[in-house]
Amino acid sequence: MHRYKPVRLILENGMVFHGQSFGAEKVTSGEVVFNTAMVGYPESLTDPSYEGQILTLTYPIIGNYGVPAKSETDAISDFFESERIHVNGLIVQDYCEEYSHWNSVESLGDWLRAEGIPGISGIDTRMLTKVLREKGSMLGKIVYEREDEIDFYDPEQENLVAKVSCKEVVEYGGGDKTVVLVDCGVKLNIIRELLKQEIRLIRVPWDHDFSRLHYDGLFISNGPGNPDHCATTVAHIREAMGQEKPIFGICMGNQLLAKAAGADTYKLKYGHRSHNQPVRKVGSNQCFITSQNHGYAVDESLLDGEWEPYFVNMNDGTNEGIRHKNKPFFSVQFHPEAAGGPTDTRFFFEDFVKML
Repeated sequence: MHRYKPVRLILENGMVFHGQSFGAEKVTSGEVVFNTAMVGYPESLTDPSYEGQILTLTYPIIGNYGVPAKSETDAISDFFESERIHVNGLIVQDYCEEYSHWNSVESLGDWLRAEGIPGISGIDTRMLTKVLREKGSMLGKIVYEREDEIDFYDPEQENLVAKVSCKEVVEYGGGDKTVVLVDCGVKLNIIRELLKQEIRLIRVPWDHDFSRLHYDGLFISNGPGNPDHCATTVAHIREAMGQEKPIFGICMGNQLLAKAAGADTYKLKYGHRSHNQPVRKVGSNQCFITSQNHGYAVDESLLDGEWEPYFVNMNDGTNEGIRHKNKPFFSVQFHPEAAGGPTDTRFFFEDFVKML
């Protein structure tokens, strides 16, 4: 059994939470956010959209099914959303060291220690979440002895998309149709879902000028941080809109497409991060349960008459997608590819490829 060391989470408002370290014993700082999902911590921890954040999991027992093995041969692993952990730290109420699952090979604590990521257990995550809901997302730091061991770090002051995007062009699959995927921090399950449609996929860095590539459709991925850092991507999307080839965006992709269409974005109080967000298709009573992970939203009031809102969040009324009234351009703020679920909106990938 690992011997746990006392550790503290300090919020920028001065609040202190005491717990025990079950991950890497190192200090760290970042934006403290919470996720309400009951499953999927391997997927969440490797989601590039969490880059620079300290993630609080509200489900009380974490670690009970361990961590699956990484694929030694397949770059698109079945059980993770990227090649590494992206959170700066993990906060849970009760950590279960004795794991049991058919495909687990190590404990959550062992995985965190191997990747150098701190983890805290014994925290009253219900109280912490109530604080974040009241005050909004806050900066925090994990320390052991002195409060000045590390300064508060605001990840959104830097271009996180550039930090997590691929560095060179990568191609996958094969087929009669070609899709360019703009990697703003793409989750691997997006690639898996696109490849199920038997297409050729060209993955390009966030700032890559793809105008010279031959393609039949454009896909804009999810990603972390403030979309204002991605003006280069927005300019490329705006140029691509002149070709009228199908465009599909997810999460950050929704925000960047909206910016290319002339709208703007704003920071949410504490973001949407869960596997159970209800969204309604605008103009109908059709509702879907979705997985979400973002801290910004689109101000749909700034869209011109050629665009319309596609979905609306039933909890707070925020925008959950946009679409062009006459051209094959659309995007959603939620994650149709969500692993482990819900899978209510996976049909969007098939719909997009049919447009090609």
